Amino acid sequence: MISRLALLLLASLLPAQAKVETFYLGTYTDGTGSQGIYAGTLDTDTGKFGPLHLAAAATPDPTGLALSPDHHVLFAALGNAVASFSVAPDNSLSAVNRQPSSGPNTCYVSLDQTGRQLFATSYDGGSIAAFPVDARGSIGLPTATQKLTGAGPNHGRQLSSHPHSAYVDPENKHLYVPDLGADRIWIFRLGDGKLAATDPPAVKAQPGSGPRHLAFSPDGSQVYVVNELGVSTCVYSRDPATGALTLMKSYANVPSKDPLPRRTGSAELAIDSSGQHLYVSTRYRDFFTVFKINPAGSDPLTLEQVVPSPVKFPRSFAIDPSGQWLVVAGETEDRIGLMKIDPATGHLSPSPETQPLARPVCVLFAPF
Repeated sequence: MISRLALLLLASLLPAQAKVETFYLGTYTDGTGSQGIYAGTLDTDTGKFGPLHLAAAATPDPTGLALSPDHHVLFAALGNAVASFSVAPDNSLSAVNRQPSSGPNTCYVSLDQTGRQLFATSYDGGSIAAFPVDARGSIGLPTATQKLTGAGPNHGRQLSSHPHSAYVDPENKHLYVPDLGADRIWIFRLGDGKLAATDPPAVKAQPGSGPRHLAFSPDGSQVYVVNELGVSTCVYSRDPATGALTLMKSYANVPSKDPLPRRTGSAELAIDSSGQHLYVSTRYRDFFTVFKINPAGSDPLTLEQVVPSPVKFPRSFAIDPSGQWLVVAGETEDRIGLMKIDPATGHLSPSPETQPLARPVCVLFAPF
């Protein structure tokens, strides 16, 4: 019989098993050279990417991706349609089905907490739609479609409603829809596949700010909203019973003394695994902002760091499940990049690690 000491010695001589995380990338495909949804891997011990490979071909403009709660089905926004794919053990994707969306340039998809309702926003059509999803991930005909209205003071971007994303709250009771064109965050009650507007139906954002994406605080009591046109981040308190949002404070994503070029737009935000730091990407001048999330009763956020992006035009990013790395899609550079997250401070440092890919616009980790 092998002694315990011998087993420990043998284990020490064996190579350590690397922790590898899988992620998917949505891309623009029209005339770009990209062919659809790609899959990649990240070794979280070394910070090295594995080769990217095409996971779902002939998939036009998969600009928004979402994963079912059990990680077995991936959903995509495909311009004028929504689609679902079965996820295989080797991370390849097999088409399940697709449905026409509620309008042109459907740019975002998300699911409720059960994975049985899918929501899609039509940026150019100014609408939000709800679809049923069955047990195998097949998308049914829409059960509700809401046409949104409104405009903002920026005549180049805000002549009509442009919903950019949709999020279900932790209680699975309300849907929040940031509307870049109307300077509003629409709020709907969920139930039986319907979308019922709350009273009031929306919270008004700062004129010309252009709300784009949002994130819930770990306890759900606050909502963080990144404003594309205003290059700012707003913090709202949230009433979980009614869904109502109340503005607490707005923060510039760069120090006020630092001038910005006219065509600068913040794009994405995410909270780290500790719930203590909020990250925001901004394009054209290509930087990341790190905010510290403060305890309740104090100033909600503190701006801690502004750091250059490792790739140009950081449209989307995602934090890996280990919380050590941030993968970013550099849309106009045709490349994805990587940033290291300091576990003590939450600060970011660019990594030289990159991978070429034509027009990446969405990053989604798929933990297995």
